[in-house]
Amino acid sequence: MMLSTDIWVAALIRRVELGGGFAMLIRKGDARAGSVLVKVLNRSDRTVRLYAEATRGDGERIWMRPAVSEQEPDLDRYIERAIKVDPDIWVVEVEDKDGRHFLTEPVEEG
Repeated sequence: MMLSTDIWVAALIRRVELGGGFAMLIRKGDARAGSVLVKVLNRSDRTVRLYAEATRGDGERIWMRPAVSEQEPDLDRYIERAIKVDPDIWVVEVEDKDGRHFLTEPVEEG
């Protein structure tokens, strides 16, 4: 059974806080079925990464990087475009000194 998006986002924010990072809900989408973007700011090297949820052909939920840039303005533009396409999207911003994303599902960095 899949969690509703609002519960999943709350759990992510809690995981970040318990892990010593900081997380903030930037945009609230549809509580039941909105997709999620996770923007991760690495405070050590000042890079930024963006993760989007996706589903493999076998139905497994994974995370991927929809934009290869590590520059915040580029990723913010991507987020703005994504919101125009999908108004139900959620955006969570994670700040961590080591750049951890705190996602528990598989992450494909490539």
